[in-house]
Amino acid sequence: MRRIVTENPKLLHENALVRNSNWGPPLSYAANLGRDEIIKLLYKFGAMDLEHAMGRALLQSKVETAAILHELLGSPLPPAGSLGGPAYTLSTQGTAFALRVGAPVRDEDGQRLAPVDVVLETDSRNPKAKHEILEMYVAHGLELPDTPTMALHRGRIDLLEKHLRRDPRLLERTFTHEEIYPPEMGCHDEVQATQGTPLKGTTLLHLCADYDEIEIARWLLEKGMDVNARAVIDADGFGGHTALFATVVSQPNFWMNYQNRPQRAPFTQLLLDHGADPNLRASLRKQLHPGYGPKYDVTKTYEYRDVTALSWGQQFHAQVFVSESAMKLIEERGGRE
Repeated sequence: MRRIVTENPKLLHENALVRNSNWGPPLSYAANLGRDEIIKLLYKFGAMDLEHAMGRALLQSKVETAAILHELLGSPLPPAGSLGGPAYTLSTQGTAFALRVGAPVRDEDGQRLAPVDVVLETDSRNPKAKHEILEMYVAHGLELPDTPTMALHRGRIDLLEKHLRRDPRLLERTFTHEEIYPPEMGCHDEVQATQGTPLKGTTLLHLCADYDEIEIARWLLEKGMDVNARAVIDADGFGGHTALFATVVSQPNFWMNYQNRPQRAPFTQLLLDHGADPNLRASLRKQLHPGYGPKYDVTKTYEYRDVTALSWGQQFHAQVFVSESAMKLIEERGGRE
């Protein structure tokens, strides 16, 4: 590295393009990997992208690397956007470090800076980390909406208990997209909020399936939740799907398949064991987040009419979201196309 940058000093400022994404100059790239000695060397030779590099280190949970970069920067208060990277990867370590060195969750006027929208809308799925990050924001002075959906996002069964006492019909309720992804927290539309089976107009049980909140799902079922509760059917006839559909096409499935991890379907098993009907039919439509292009057509809304959970998975246009294990279980329980 010393020889390369001595002979080609311009390389210190040349960006790396990885899958059409700018990973920054060499020092920032090294921060992604936690290459601390190389970072110090590149800085000595004149690399200046320390702030960007610290963001990359936090995104990748390279906390020791972030500490070195923070010191090289002169230990300033981090910029307002420094929580965004670890929010996207649901990095509890990165979030904790950024908050520890002074990253703000609100501005001087009390307006929200913490990227709650990123935590809720990221394509990552890690319930424990999501809960911890949201609680860190609260501990540092951010107020979150007092709603059942936010209680679920926080993993707070105690808060859900309170909502159930206030509203005995809570387990029958369906929730709008805005209730699941509150605009006041910076959240966006249905395409930007990454999810597998559509969540608009669904119940808390549907929400559990796409966010892999199996403990909350067990609690809901113990409290008497109808395992076959359907989503709202809109004016165009789309909706009516149960939570079982959301175990077949889901964001957790995407991560299992993307990382080539062994497939498992505990959520599907849970719902079937509690009487989920494998042959209920619904109509769904789906447009993927732009980040899934160009492999998939992210400009097109695909329509699936009168499908069962099994045929929903078989026909879905982006099979990386589909759990073969879930479909096998459904088929074993009498599921048909």
